[in-house]
Amino acid sequence: SFFRPKDKLLTEMLMDTWTPLIILWITVLPSIYMAPMNQSQVLPSGSGTGLKRLTEEQRVLNRSKRGWVWNQMFVLEEFSGPEPILVGRLHTDLDPGSSKIKYILSGDGAGTIFVINDKTGDIHAMKRLDREEKAEYTLTAQAVDRDTNQPLEPPSEFIIKVQDINDNAPEFVDGPYHATVPEMSVVGTFVTKVTATDADDPVYGNSAKLVYSILEGQPYFSIEPHTAIIKTALPNMDREAKEEYFVVIQAKDMGGHMGGLSGTTTVTITLTDVNDNPPKFAQSLYHFSVMEDVALGEPIGRVKANDLDIGENAKSSYDIIEGDGMDIFEITTDAQTQDGIIRVRKPLDFETKKSYTLKVEAANIHIDPRFISGGPFKDTATVKIVVEDADEPPVFSSPTYLLEVHENAAINSVIGQVTAHDPDVSSSPIRFSIDRHTDLERQFNINAEDGKITLATPLDRETNMWHNITIVATETRNHSQVSRVPVAIKVLDVNDNAPEFASEHEAFLCENGKPGQVIQIVSAVDKDDPKNGHYFLYSLLPEMVNNPNFTIKKNEDNTLSILAKHSGFSRQKQEVYLLPIIISDSGNPPMSSTSTLTIRVCGCSSDGIVQSCNVEAYVLPIGLSMGALIAILACIILLLVIVVLFVTLRRHKNEPLIIKDDEDVRENIIRYDDEGGGEEDTEAFDIATLQNPDGINGFLPRKDIKPDLQFMPRQGLAPVPNGVDVDEFINVRLHEADNDPTAPPYDSIQIYGYEGRGSAAGSLSSLESSTSDSDQNFDYLSEWGPRFKRLGELYSVGESDKET
Repeated sequence: SFFRPKDKLLTEMLMDTWTPLIILWITVLPSIYMAPMNQSQVLPSGSGTGLKRLTEEQRVLNRSKRGWVWNQMFVLEEFSGPEPILVGRLHTDLDPGSSKIKYILSGDGAGTIFVINDKTGDIHAMKRLDREEKAEYTLTAQAVDRDTNQPLEPPSEFIIKVQDINDNAPEFVDGPYHATVPEMSVVGTFVTKVTATDADDPVYGNSAKLVYSILEGQPYFSIEPHTAIIKTALPNMDREAKEEYFVVIQAKDMGGHMGGLSGTTTVTITLTDVNDNPPKFAQSLYHFSVMEDVALGEPIGRVKANDLDIGENAKSSYDIIEGDGMDIFEITTDAQTQDGIIRVRKPLDFETKKSYTLKVEAANIHIDPRFISGGPFKDTATVKIVVEDADEPPVFSSPTYLLEVHENAAINSVIGQVTAHDPDVSSSPIRFSIDRHTDLERQFNINAEDGKITLATPLDRETNMWHNITIVATETRNHSQVSRVPVAIKVLDVNDNAPEFASEHEAFLCENGKPGQVIQIVSAVDKDDPKNGHYFLYSLLPEMVNNPNFTIKKNEDNTLSILAKHSGFSRQKQEVYLLPIIISDSGNPPMSSTSTLTIRVCGCSSDGIVQSCNVEAYVLPIGLSMGALIAILACIILLLVIVVLFVTLRRHKNEPLIIKDDEDVRENIIRYDDEGGGEEDTEAFDIATLQNPDGINGFLPRKDIKPDLQFMPRQGLAPVPNGVDVDEFINVRLHEADNDPTAPPYDSIQIYGYEGRGSAAGSLSSLESSTSDSDQNFDYLSEWGPRFKRLGELYSVGESDKET
């Protein structure tokens, strides 16, 4: 099969196609139109030859020509005619011209975008096509029998391409742009590159051929038409004059010719700073004043060198290059403000020098070699500093003092002296004192006028070798002006301590020891500290020089060896020996002491190892060991403890806890749940008054003896009239109870004949009754209501028990 366009469609395509395509069409046209259709037969797609078969007559008479096989068609995009546009015609040589053949179209857009006439094979585009949405469509055509729908030949695949027209304007997808370029750049310095895109076909025609130009931004910048590279067009553009430029770039298709579409974008170009400006002081002369007592390192003034540049290019360093105060002052740079800060480096003295003149220089830190010919990137200014007088504190002649004194120095002896003066012109007198916080034990004194330090208490080097005190100097005219100085006092040693044994020694001597055997090596210590070190002398007491048992020997290491003179020592004969030894030092005057060494005789093995030094040897002949003696002693002690405890318990049991007497009439108070004086009893006494009745008046009755006076029954108390002071009533009764010598030796409850107002029962106390219990009838209690029922039963039971 092949595809043969109509003449009209062929003419439109020839007019819109590139020259190679036109040449292709011119080459193919003779092979299509010069051969008669009835004398040729198109091969099926499956044959793969694509050539026409000619008859024998034509093969003899005519020259053989190549047939054209269509495999693609073309259609213009955005075509909007009144009728569907004819794309092409499908035809097969099997079609004799009858209506028995049916053409079928399938694939991309078949039936919707592209429709085929099943009889003629004409293909029409039913919609406007956009190449930017879809550039080509792949379809399949087939000829089938109309009656049986049986394929007459294999399907043939072909492509319909949408031909482009210039219907899309260029676009800057990444715009707007921002770019930077250093100031003072030469002409042609690269700035940035922009890119525009055109959705049209870059292969077909000039629809996507773009040309760039500048609409705004001249004469400062230029752009290459085809590469879109933006460059500088003017030399020496100064950032300090203008920092930012707004450039408009246009991209136009059709090679920039008339009728082409265009798009624009903006480029914001910022000039970056270079160090092309030197620092400059705002003024050539600066004046500052400073007090002479200003602290070291304190700022006294600021200078400023302005630089039109920014960032690192504007940073400057300050130095003092000349002046009479180069060693007195220093200048540093403030990293935040780029100011030069002048500070005091050494102490100022108004009385010595009253003013200074300095020459200060500010220079750029980062210098661009390209602009070094423009001049030195630095500037200078003069600074005058005036020193003002201030009331200064006293000044000691030395920042510290070191004094020495012997530990045996006499009280009130002069140890040393400190001096101070007022540096001011007025020269105020100075008074000295000791800061007692540094001399809590008040071991030193100082003369307030001349500063001589004297000893107040004795010193002992062995207790404290160093004493650190602080001397205070105060102006008499202005007590706020105070200075302090540390004074270190070293106590020098004198030989005032006798040597002694380093520790309490106890030597052990074996009974089987040999003559000349070293029993013990002892050493001595001395609290003194002589310059040449210690050297001790050891000796026995004069009366023990000829000691028959022991002797001593001085060693080279300043120690002493104790030796036995003979053997045969026995614990049964003498268990312990005491050996006094005299120890002397080499001081001036020499000091000595006597220390006693205890030597104990012990039983040892044949190797000289001590085994026993106690008195067990004396007990063993009796037949009892030391453990048995300890057990017997423990049993005796335990028996004594048991006897003592038994006697103590018996004595405690026989003592009565309460002193009772027939005439000592007291009631035992039984506590029971009863009610108060009724609902109208609202004036009850304060119970806090009864919390500690014994300690109110300071009288505490004795509870360890029986009272001499017998208890006398009190008279019945009359009912208390209305309006009585309850507190006064309680205090009176409390006073009587505290002073009652017959008070029991135990806590008791005092019963008062007072009831609250409004109680119909009256007083329940039996103390007011002049009759005995046997004369009273308590039957009336049952008539008072259910609250007193239980009480009535108790008293009734008591009466019945007596009668029984």
